[in-house]
Amino acid sequence: MSVTLYEDGPLLLRGDFVIQGQDGEPIDPGRATVALCRCGKSGLKPFCDGTHKLTNFSAPGH
Repeated sequence: MSVTLYEDGPLLLRGDFVIQGQDGEPIDPGRATVALCRCGKSGLKPFCDGTHKLTNFSAPGH
């Protein structure tokens, strides 16, 4: 698995990974590469829906 931080954007997960909810139940990402929300405003949490572009979210890419 690899994790890529995008400046002012999401975390990209690629490869074999498991995403679990707070209750420990797996969340099916539906694909091998997913973008996870870092801004907290996505309507598809935990996945990114691009809302960070509208909210002036700022975070380093490193």
